[in-house]
Amino acid sequence: MSIEVISRRSGSFVQRVQVASFDELLVDVPAVVGGDESAPDPHDYFDLSLGACKSITVQMYARRKGLPLAGIITTVDRDDSDERRGSNSEYRLTVSMQFLAEEGHELDDETRARLIEISERCPIHRLMTSTRVSVTSREAPASD
Repeated sequence: MSIEVISRRSGSFVQRVQVASFDELLVDVPAVVGGDESAPDPHDYFDLSLGACKSITVQMYARRKGLPLAGIITTVDRDDSDERRGSNSEYRLTVSMQFLAEEGHELDDETRARLIEISERCPIHRLMTSTRVSVTSREAPASD
């Protein structure tokens, strides 16, 4: 899987991103660091990947178990006030999930607690909390 990020010298920090054959995504930065705030910033995409993965994981579980789950509203709140402190800093995400039962059904407290537990097994949650990520940066050869 390859993601291509295209940056052009235009006086703007907007990045155009191509992921497989999907529509182009845009990334920008906040005005406080010189951006136009015309698109989500990289932190937003990082955070939203966690929320989306948790929702998908819970939906898959509910479908497999035949639970009357009609939908989920997942909110990710970021506290990055400590992020720039250095190697011992912390980037805190709080994920709140509201489980919507199908009409005429209810989800009991035990089921709701189980859905939260299942959400913590999503691949992105595990990646963010228990996997050592290695990043290698290199110059790509010029294309003809």
